[in-house]
Amino acid sequence: MFGKKQQKARRPAGSFDTLISSHTAIEGDVRFSGGLHIDGRVQGRVLAEDGGDAVLRISEVGEVVGDIAAPRVIVNGTVHGDVYASEHLELAGKAAVNGSVYYNLIEMAMGASVNGNLVHQHETSRLLTQESESAEEEPHGLPGAGLTEPS
Repeated sequence: MFGKKQQKARRPAGSFDTLISSHTAIEGDVRFSGGLHIDGRVQGRVLAEDGGDAVLRISEVGEVVGDIAAPRVIVNGTVHGDVYASEHLELAGKAAVNGSVYYNLIEMAMGASVNGNLVHQHETSRLLTQESESAEEEPHGLPGAGLTEPS
């Protein structure tokens, strides 16, 4: 009522609009909104569209070779690239991230590994905007990351 902020309606935990199955390999960037579940392999960036309640989940057999940017990210597979989770990042027991992790809130289970930096950000999306503006001199967006803000 008074003084309470309205919360955005959250996507149900098991609700995924798009599935990349275990026998599928995609080369190139993937842009999505809603929920994306990866059991296969993506070689390219995985980017959530702006302004959404997007959730990315990578299963224990899933693999992404490229950077990831989404509000909520759940990893139980392998990522070779940086992860930008503007709201919440969950690293399950079989998660293996070879790259830096930028997060607001993080959960990391026993057995998960990160070979890179853990960087707490209050607003990762603001970081992406600032970095992409300064990265116009860089050929691939963020310095050393190969990522630009989703448009």
